[in-house]
Amino acid sequence: MSQNPPDLRPDLARATLSETRREGQPTIGMVSLGCPKALVDSERILTRLRAEGYGISPDYSGADAVIVNTCGFLDSAKAESLDAIGEALKENGKVIVTGCLGAEPDYIREHHPRILAVTGPHQYEQVLDAVHAVVPPSPDPFIDLLPASGVSLTPRHYSYLKISEGCNHKCKFCIIPDMRGRLTSRPHKAVLREAEKLVENGVRELLVISQDTSAYGTDWPNETRRALTEQPITTLARGLGQLGAWVRLHYVYPYPSVREIIPLMAEGLILPYLDIPFQHAHPDTLKRMARPAHAERTLDRIQEWRSLCPDITLRSTFIVGYPGETEAEFQTLLDWMDEAQLDRVGCFKYENVAGARSNALPDHVAEEVKQDRWERFMEKAQAISEAKLEAKVGQRIDVIIDDIDEDGIATCRTKADAPEIDGNLFIDEGTEGLKVGEIVSVEVDEAGDYDLWGHL
Repeated sequence: MSQNPPDLRPDLARATLSETRREGQPTIGMVSLGCPKALVDSERILTRLRAEGYGISPDYSGADAVIVNTCGFLDSAKAESLDAIGEALKENGKVIVTGCLGAEPDYIREHHPRILAVTGPHQYEQVLDAVHAVVPPSPDPFIDLLPASGVSLTPRHYSYLKISEGCNHKCKFCIIPDMRGRLTSRPHKAVLREAEKLVENGVRELLVISQDTSAYGTDWPNETRRALTEQPITTLARGLGQLGAWVRLHYVYPYPSVREIIPLMAEGLILPYLDIPFQHAHPDTLKRMARPAHAERTLDRIQEWRSLCPDITLRSTFIVGYPGETEAEFQTLLDWMDEAQLDRVGCFKYENVAGARSNALPDHVAEEVKQDRWERFMEKAQAISEAKLEAKVGQRIDVIIDDIDEDGIATCRTKADAPEIDGNLFIDEGTEGLKVGEIVSVEVDEAGDYDLWGHL
């Protein structure tokens, strides 16, 4: 459910794509929408195109064609994707569509019949074929050399590391398995090799992503898994922790096996941070969602994780207004939040998604009730966040610098903050000599609802 980072449009992307265009070089623009998994797909497509001699344009006007990598998880995301396609057609005219919404080509062509091609998610070869048909490659073997780090759409000091594709769960509100297929884990050595190259090229933080991170490797043959002494995700996390970069885990389902990972956090091998999509707390709501976890066990697991690693930061997302959710069920969620005291929380109001089984459930909740529950939930989450951040005042903590503006104000993140979705720590003075990507020690002076302020 996390929508991070925000849309990276050609004219807003923070990547350094404004390289000098040689005479006759074909150039492609990219609009990347949706979650980090889609962002990684965009980076891979651009890296392949660069290797074939294409230039990467930071704007529509400088591109011979534009690829729009779409999101199709929610109806609102579909609408945004259609708007982005329309904008690209208006500004450029030559548009190739890929990504999750690409799994519905008739739907896209119904709204935008002028698009040149449509491919589904992670269909890299088909995207390249479409580009070749529209803008034939014209590489110069003496100039067009693939950089070791590939093309990145994130700042140079952090990178998303996708470890698997697809998902084996059948949550009723989700159509990701229909769009991206069943779980397919990348080989352990391939992930480590990519991570090593990223760190060698200056990446200070690796953000591990997938649709179900804790299920990594469970799709491997039995003999492969039997050769391991621990869960595949634990083995991978241990290996990543040896590279000297911050390692942050996203989308971790609260299986019992997660307990194996927590000692690695306590040892400092990986960041003491878990992004776990609990989604709700009432057992009946979770049953209607067909979620693979039970709320009555999660509080015990949270307590155990905190006993093993007291500094752990827990982040989660929730859905309010799910079909059939009663006021009593919602109150159970609020009470659960009081007990769980999660550090970082996001919340979505339920909405139907074409093809999702939840659409057919009875007793859909009125929009005004959803809004009321969302506001009450966020009020509680904000109060918890404010209290937790206030407790950090006076502490000395490490932060990574994401940006330094023209006034010398540094925007940083603590180990408890993922880029784009969590809070920031700001340093207002004394930032001369600091560099983006640097990790420094800061004393916290002040706390807000979601952000901190401090000094070196």
